Amino acid sequence: MNLDWNEIFIGDLNFSFALEIVIRTLIMFSMVLLILRLSGKKGVRQLSLFEVAIIIALGSAAGDPMFSKEAPIVPSVIVFAAIILLYRVITYFAIKSEKFENIIEGEPIYVIEDGEFVMGIRKDHTFAKDEFFSEMRQESIEHIGQVKTAILETTGKISFYYFTDDEVKYGLPVLPKPYQKKSENVSDEDIYACTYCGHVKKLVPGNHQCTRCDQSEWVRAINTVRLT
Repeated sequence: MNLDWNEIFIGDLNFSFALEIVIRTLIMFSMVLLILRLSGKKGVRQLSLFEVAIIIALGSAAGDPMFSKEAPIVPSVIVFAAIILLYRVITYFAIKSEKFENIIEGEPIYVIEDGEFVMGIRKDHTFAKDEFFSEMRQESIEHIGQVKTAILETTGKISFYYFTDDEVKYGLPVLPKPYQKKSENVSDEDIYACTYCGHVKKLVPGNHQCTRCDQSEWVRAINTVRLT
């Protein structure tokens, strides 16, 4: 099979249209930056799901005019204006109504309360535990017994509130090596944490079911204080 590399990489592109692509790209990219700047957001971590949807819509409207002769810039500007108008209207009603704001933006979710997972009990939580462990490790958290409360904000960030050193409890370890020692068979009498919900209990050798979430996988709990 003979490949036409000129057709693959260049096609019917000529110098004048290449220059036009550069101009189109500069215009559309500048418009996207301007609109994002006008939204008042400083970074991606501050964006809610609604605002991410707005950005996707802006990107879609800006994409075609950058490289397609058949897509003029003015219709895209009209799309931009409609998107921003919609954003302003929804933001206005969100400010006026907390219930409407919760529908659009979502609500903060409690992930940990009193040193145990809430997401292991409530079926409406869809936050991945591995992802959450990674977030905890980045905050120098060794086990969830160090955490009084953890809240998943609508922006995707997590707010942690810690126990004082003398209040730290035994908790489920989040470091990879200790956590990987989990098992359904308890070999020694000690304090263990349920790997599903973080419930801590003193167990004797054998198989045990968690009284909080009905799961049966355990790992040895630890109660080290948090290093800051």
